[in-house]
Amino acid sequence: MSIVIMLIVALAFVLIGSAIIIALARATDERKIYAFRMVGVMALALGVVLIISASAMWRWATTA
Repeated sequence: MSIVIMLIVALAFVLIGSAIIIALARATDERKIYAFRMVGVMALALGVVLIISASAMWRWATTA
């Protein structure tokens, strides 16, 4: 069950990060561009790391 929750949270962060990076096309202020880029990339990275961790936990749980 914790693996499913981890995957749901990861998907949420990937979607939020993608939306923020897509919003960069509308950002005009230099500070907004910097903040959107930094927060978007960090959210995407968190989502990817959670997906990797959840898949590793799933493999360990199914092989044991």
